[in-house]
Amino acid sequence: MTTIFIAGSITIKKLDPLVMERLKKIVDNNYPVVVGDANGVDSSVQQALQQMQCNSATIFSSSPKPRNNIGGWPVQVVKTDFRRGTRDFYTAKDLQMAETADCGLMIWDSKSTGTLSNVIELLMRKKNAVVFINQKREFVIVKTAEDVEKLVNFMSQADYAKADEKIKLSEKIDTLKNQQIAMFTAS
Repeated sequence: MTTIFIAGSITIKKLDPLVMERLKKIVDNNYPVVVGDANGVDSSVQQALQQMQCNSATIFSSSPKPRNNIGGWPVQVVKTDFRRGTRDFYTAKDLQMAETADCGLMIWDSKSTGTLSNVIELLMRKKNAVVFINQKREFVIVKTAEDVEKLVNFMSQADYAKADEKIKLSEKIDTLKNQQIAMFTAS
């Protein structure tokens, strides 16, 4: 059965009704869900899943005790050697969720580099994502490097520059493009 990695921006505290509809379909179809333990989208998704009586969620945490586990679901603790509290420490669980899942549902504020990284990590593993652009109230399907380029057009120039500095965004998009070219020429 398809496992869905659900994540998003820490700045988003309230889920849009369109996202709630999507979550309801996921729960109604009893798809396994992996979600992190952060505040923002993670805790809001957990709250929604609990209200919908989802019993197929797993919480991923880089700490033995997750920051949030609203539904008391099973916890997958991801071991990491990075220092507690650092970006790399928390990214370890995201990488594991991208590996575990078959696809992703991301709720994005058009700024969060973590959410953008999750989309890219899924693509690097040849997995798709649906990204909800919170301000636009619009879902964008991301299957290719070109889709990522369309996605980042929702960012301001300043936010793009920060993302490029923080996660080497342009470099990652180029890597995805090269990966696609290699797949195309190999077939």
